[in-house]
Amino acid sequence: MNSTSLSVKIADSIQSQFVDGYHPKMANKWGYVAGMALKAFDWLSEWEKDERYHEVVRRHLDLFIREDGTIKGYSLDEYNLDHINEGKNVFNLWRKTKDSKYKKALDLLYTQLKGQPRTSEGGFWHKKIYPFQMWLDGVYMSSPFLAEYSKEFEIPTGFDDVANQILSIEKNTRNPQNGLLHHAWDESCEQRWCDQKTGRSPHVWGRAVGWYSMAIVDSLEHFPKDHHKRGQILGIFERMVHAILHVQDQETGLWYQVMDQNGRERNYLEASGSCMITYAIAKGIRLGYLSGIDAKAVAKAYKGILDHFVTEDDRGIHLHQICKGAGLGGHPKYRDGSYDYYMNEQIVSDDLMGVAPLLLVSIEWEKLQTKDMNE
Repeated sequence: MNSTSLSVKIADSIQSQFVDGYHPKMANKWGYVAGMALKAFDWLSEWEKDERYHEVVRRHLDLFIREDGTIKGYSLDEYNLDHINEGKNVFNLWRKTKDSKYKKALDLLYTQLKGQPRTSEGGFWHKKIYPFQMWLDGVYMSSPFLAEYSKEFEIPTGFDDVANQILSIEKNTRNPQNGLLHHAWDESCEQRWCDQKTGRSPHVWGRAVGWYSMAIVDSLEHFPKDHHKRGQILGIFERMVHAILHVQDQETGLWYQVMDQNGRERNYLEASGSCMITYAIAKGIRLGYLSGIDAKAVAKAYKGILDHFVTEDDRGIHLHQICKGAGLGGHPKYRDGSYDYYMNEQIVSDDLMGVAPLLLVSIEWEKLQTKDMNE
């Protein structure tokens, strides 16, 4: 498949699903998947110098953000990190319009983070209903927002908080044998899914590693160069990427649903995690965050995504082998984090959970190619 302007083709495919100007899965609720997709549109707008994509972002956010800055369907008291992610798209609207409702919405989300319940090390609980638990997912949901808020409104202590989130969860989820990060950590060791000594969940879930990898590169974009923890974040990122590349499937360049169980029966190459990881490594190379990583690994992964997950027909671009969703704990169905649990979650095609990362990685691949040509 020709990857030239593939990002535009993907965006057009997403827009082909719009009804009266809105995507059903972006317009139905304030949520983290919509937030990721809209952020991809925002970056595509800048990359293609096409305001139409930014207009998509504004139109969808205005469904939720009221004149007083409150957000339809959002509850601060849930202290749910997932609800922060869509807020990343509000910064550009605030900068472009100076409309006070956008500033108030940003402040509302920041207020949640100020009061977010924390572990003893200051790590954000993933949700109020998940006491003392940090999930890799949550670092992506909250850290890039907090980093950009800290830059935009000149709050130096905010960067300290972001660094603490990134470093704390890495320390507590990292498997010293393979260098990979497990899906989550329960400081209290109360959950059935966690190891009673380490608090770690049983396995390394590909998409969770993707969330965390994206969190680092998207947060560092906003960090001051002289921040005292910036170099340490870069160091753990580089170390982790070496571990990730060690388990990259040699034949396809992709990553498995459960990354610490390569070759195990029923394990499969998964699209969303592969797209997220490839995006983060490509962006890390482009921005100079990764000094010892060969860009050939990115080229191999991106080719693998196109060869094994992507198809194209007269209806547009399609993405296959997406894990619809996975988590830990909860009720009434308790998610135990076992290998069988991850294998039994639904596998779907064309879900925004995977298509949004495909758009992100395609934009980033095009940026990296352009950078290489200009050097």
